[in-house]
Amino acid sequence: MAYIMSYVAAVPTDKKDAYSKHAALAAQIFKDHGATRVVECWGDEVPPGEVTSFPRAVQARDDETVVMGWQEWPDKATHDAGMPQAMQDSRFQSVREVPFDGKRLIFAGFQKLLDI
Repeated sequence: MAYIMSYVAAVPTDKKDAYSKHAALAAQIFKDHGATRVVECWGDEVPPGEVTSFPRAVQARDDETVVMGWQEWPDKATHDAGMPQAMQDSRFQSVREVPFDGKRLIFAGFQKLLDI
């Protein structure tokens, strides 16, 4: 069954183009290492919550936009084998500046429960 790796980050709003280019490179790397699908989303309606929310989770500042995305892998075993290879891929190693604060990125893996 498909395995989903999901993530949320805060990106400086003025770095949307740089993030888009970075996301396209990352998507290709993940696909080359076994992901079947990669989706990236730029925040449009992402309200701050009183207790918890996407903006609070990534400590988004006023000049940042919340992004979220996911990678779909054929199964957990493929993810577990492919993710370390992807992260060590020389194309990632050549990236000089990531257009977001990786310390505030949150991510998690999920087993697909329903897909309609």
